[in-house]
Amino acid sequence: MSPAPPSRPIVVSGPSGAGKSTFLKRLFAEYPNKFGFSISNTTRAPRAGETDGVEYYFITREKFLEGVANGDFIEHAEFSGNLYGTTVQGVRNVGERGQICILDIDMQGVKLVKNTNLNPYYLSVQPPSLEVLEQRLRGRGTETESALQARLAAAQGELDYAKEEGAYDETIVNDDLEAAYSKFRDFINRVTA
Repeated sequence: MSPAPPSRPIVVSGPSGAGKSTFLKRLFAEYPNKFGFSISNTTRAPRAGETDGVEYYFITREKFLEGVANGDFIEHAEFSGNLYGTTVQGVRNVGERGQICILDIDMQGVKLVKNTNLNPYYLSVQPPSLEVLEQRLRGRGTETESALQARLAAAQGELDYAKEEGAYDETIVNDDLEAAYSKFRDFINRVTA
């Protein structure tokens, strides 16, 4: 009997502060063995409570650029002076465990993934407005003012891109946490049934 073909990955995208991490944590708690998270690489320093190999692989800029040159990355982007990216091996690791791979990437990454043969489902999580997003980001207290302004500028681009025809298979506005999470979970269950 031959092994089952690998499941299509799911790309989850949207501005920082839209609720992606909250939704993914809940999804993984509900379905602990069904999904696997593709852990991204970044050159930024860990935030309080973050662990290397859990939230991200924290690597040097030199090592990151070496990986890009070697073709190790499916997608990569620079944001606020830091590099972020998903490796081919990171996605393979999830499939080898028999799980459906979920990638949490930004709009730049989505555009790069669309040029690969991964053929994922695309899901966008959006805030109700830029003003609400700013309140959420300020409430975290983890950003400098300049980093916050950069995130808001990037968020506007993400909001605009999500409106483009065919950019995503589904867009969910997180204006009510429970209702939005229900739509998020329903979409993922529908495409992985």
